[in-house]
Amino acid sequence: SAINEVSANQWDACAGSTNPFVQHAFLNALEESGSVSAETGWLPQHVIINGDDGSISACMPLYLKSHSYGEYIFDWGWADAYQRAGGNYYPKLQAAIPFTPATGPRMLVREDATGNDYYGLLIAAMVQLSSQHKVSSVHVTFPNAEQWEMMGKAGFLLRTSKQFHWENRGYDTFDDFLAELNSRKRKAIKKERRQVIDQGITLHTLTGHEITEEHWDAFYDYYVDTINRKWGQSYLTREFFSIMGESMSDLAVLILAEHEGKRVAGALNLRGADTLFGRNWGCAEDFKFLHFEACYYQAIDFAIHHKLRWVEAG
Repeated sequence: SAINEVSANQWDACAGSTNPFVQHAFLNALEESGSVSAETGWLPQHVIINGDDGSISACMPLYLKSHSYGEYIFDWGWADAYQRAGGNYYPKLQAAIPFTPATGPRMLVREDATGNDYYGLLIAAMVQLSSQHKVSSVHVTFPNAEQWEMMGKAGFLLRTSKQFHWENRGYDTFDDFLAELNSRKRKAIKKERRQVIDQGITLHTLTGHEITEEHWDAFYDYYVDTINRKWGQSYLTREFFSIMGESMSDLAVLILAEHEGKRVAGALNLRGADTLFGRNWGCAEDFKFLHFEACYYQAIDFAIHHKLRWVEAG
């Protein structure tokens, strides 16, 4: 089913508040904006399991996919081999958060749900759907470690890749973090940050209702420009940022860079319970070290100030 056919309160009772990407508002922003649809190759097939009381006890974001774009983990080799062997690799089923390479739960179970193995039921539902749709395969991407292990025990092939996550070890300031690094790394980061300032760049961090439609207009232009120069296809529509910004304004952290009074770049993050997740970046002009400053150092600064334990830059 599409996410707008599901009660937001009941879905979020399963999703919890730790990870913003599995919440109803984020998934709905993707679908309502047209970023995710049958036309874009992401047909929603969300799994819903009702408990004895009639409300949702477990659910899972799931999509029938006609390509492998927007996943940030690549299976092109598998697709090519399958096609050369005479099979049709697409469609496939994908349990994932579209365009979001962030670790998190994929099987969502209400904390007080009892009486059934809801994780087992969700896995069985995926397998059943794969038979109904006659797909080549089922994929679960970027699950947390606990659910990754569950999938393995259920017979899924396990694969791993690497991401770099920054950990806040109780720092009070950015300098506390730098003090743990060796001299060479500490000097290099200080030099990079100083050169950003020396280029006449200032950075501003906006959250909640500080972010206006004008800010989203500017950020979307940066996003599209960067996508066009690097990959050639923007996944997210302009409407996505307005819908997400309105429905999840308290979780959005937008870092904007200005040069001589003119906005030139931006980095979008979403805030979880203990993690700041980097999402999208874009710039209108290239400045040395600005990408690292906006996407990493400013995010680390924010995490330290707000006592968040992790930064996942994506």
